[in-house]
Amino acid sequence: MTEASHASASGAAQALPETLQAPGPAPDDDSSGVDLRVTLPALALIIGIVVWGLTAPAGFTAVAGAALDWILTDLGWLFALVATGIVAFVIALGFSGYGRIKLGADEEEPEFSTPEWLAMMFAAGMGIGLLFYGTYEPLQHYMSPPPGRPERDAAGAFAHALLHWTLHPWAMYAIVGLAIGYSTFRMGRRQLISSAFVPLIGARRAAGPIGRVIDVLAVFSTVFGTAASLAVGATQIGAGLTYIGLIDGASTGLYLGVVVVLGVCYLASAMSGVGRGIRWLSNGNMVLAGILAGFLIIFGPTVAALDSIPVALGSYLDQLPRMSFRTAANQDGGAGEWLSAWTLFYWAWWVSWTPFVGMFLARISRGRTIREFIGGVLVVPTVVSAVWFAIFGGSAIHLERNGESVWGDGSPEGILFRMLGHLPAATIASAVAMILLATFFITSADSASTVMGTMSQGGRVTPAPWMSAIWGSMTGLVAVLFLVTGGEDTLSALQTILVVSGTPFLIVAALLVVSVAKGIAADPLFLDERERRRHERRLARERFLVGDPEAPGDPAGAAAAEGAGRRP
Repeated sequence: MTEASHASASGAAQALPETLQAPGPAPDDDSSGVDLRVTLPALALIIGIVVWGLTAPAGFTAVAGAALDWILTDLGWLFALVATGIVAFVIALGFSGYGRIKLGADEEEPEFSTPEWLAMMFAAGMGIGLLFYGTYEPLQHYMSPPPGRPERDAAGAFAHALLHWTLHPWAMYAIVGLAIGYSTFRMGRRQLISSAFVPLIGARRAAGPIGRVIDVLAVFSTVFGTAASLAVGATQIGAGLTYIGLIDGASTGLYLGVVVVLGVCYLASAMSGVGRGIRWLSNGNMVLAGILAGFLIIFGPTVAALDSIPVALGSYLDQLPRMSFRTAANQDGGAGEWLSAWTLFYWAWWVSWTPFVGMFLARISRGRTIREFIGGVLVVPTVVSAVWFAIFGGSAIHLERNGESVWGDGSPEGILFRMLGHLPAATIASAVAMILLATFFITSADSASTVMGTMSQGGRVTPAPWMSAIWGSMTGLVAVLFLVTGGEDTLSALQTILVVSGTPFLIVAALLVVSVAKGIAADPLFLDERERRRHERRLARERFLVGDPEAPGDPAGAAAAEGAGRRP
C-alpha cells in the first residue's frame, strides 16, 4: 500500500467496531511466515486423497461416485439457488449507490491500464476452457440435446453453453474478488478469504479455527480446480499432437509428460511475479486468441459464424430464467444425469476456482470502484465468451450440418482440431491452438500457485517462491490423479471429483455474500454520509422550529430577531 492508502485503511479500521476491524498485520507486511494451521491440514488432505486414488483407484472411484449421487439428489437445489443468487446480488450491487466505493483509498488510482486489466482477468479466469469447450460444447448439445430440448436445436445448444460460461461463473469470481479487494485494500486486513468474513463472524473468529477452516477449504478447492484445467489441457494437447502427426496416438504416459512440462513452465512464471510474467503472457494470449478467432472467421464459414452471434445471445437471454433453476426433478426426474455431467459440474468447477481467481482479480483491480470492477468482470468476459462460442461452435455446427464431419467419434479432445482440419493451413492453426492451450494454462496456474502461497503465509502479498512451488507441485499431482483414475474417460473423472471437492466451498461462497453486504453497508464513506445527512436534517428541523433570521419572508425569524434586538 501507499502511505496514504495505508493510513486511510488503518484509520477507518480503528474507527469501526470490533466486527469490522482487521486481524493481524496490514496487507503489505511481507514478514509473515508459513501458517502451519493452514498449510499442514491442506497438504495432508490433498496428499491423502492423491495416495488413496493412486493406490486404490477402484475404491476411490466408488466413494466419489456415491458422493456425487448424494450431492445430485439432495443438494442440486442448493447449487441452483446459490449460483443464481450470486448473479442477482452482484448485478444489484453494481447498480446501487455502493458501486462508487473504491477497492482502496478514495484517492487511489488503478495500477494497470484497462486493456491490461481485462487481458489478465480473462486469461486467468477461463482461457484454457474456452479452447476445449468452445467448439465441443455447442456441438455436443446440438448432437445430443439437454433433457426437454429438441434434437438439432442450435439456439438451445448455444443457450446452455453460455449459461455455463458467462454470467454465472464470472459473478462467482466477482463476489470473491470483491470481498477480498474490499477487505484488503480498503479496510487494511490480510489478503485471506477468512479476513473477508470479518464483518460476518468478527475479527477474533476470522483469525481463529473458523477462519483457518475457511482458508484450508480455499486452498483445497484451488488445487483441485486448477488441476482439472491442467488435465483438460493435457488431453487436448495430446489430441492436437496426434492430429498434426507428431505422435501415433495419445496415451496416459503422454498426458503425464505434458503435465510435467507445463508444470515446470508455470512454476517458472509464478516466480517472476504478477507484474511481469502474468502480464506478458496474458497480453500474448489475447493476441493469439484474437488471431485464431479471426482466422476462423476469414477462412471458415464466415456468414454462419457471424449469424451465430445474435442467435447465441438471444437464445441465452430468452432461456436464462428456466435454465438457471433447473434441478434433477425436471423432466419427471430425468434431468439428473445430464445436470451432473454439465451444470453441476460447471458450478462446482467455478466455485473451486473462485478463491484464486477472486484473489487474483482483487490484486489487479486495486484502485477501481465496485461498479467499475463488477462491470469489467461481468460484462467484458460475458460478451467475449459469447462471441467465442458463437464463432467456434457456430462454425462446427455449420460444418456438421453440411456433411463435413467435425463430430467424428464424439471424443471432446479432438473436436477443435477436426474443425480446424477443414480450413486452409490447418496444421499451423492447430499449432497455434496448442500454444494457446499451454500459455492459457500457465497464466492460470501461475496465478493459482501465487495465491495459494499467499493463503499459506498469512496473507503475504508476495509469497516465497518455494511455497508457490509446493502448491504448484500439488496441482500437478492432483492432475495426475485425474488422468490415472479417469483411464479412457478423463472427463467423467473430472466431473465426479470436481463436484465432490467443490461442494464444501459452495457454502463458503454463499456466506461470503452475506459478509460482503454487511461490510459494505458499514463502509466509512457511507457512515460519514449518513451522519452528514442526519446533521443536515437536524439543522433543517431546528430552522423550521426556531425560524431562520436570514430567510426572507420568515415572520417567525423576523420576530425573533426583533425581540433579540430589544433585549437589554
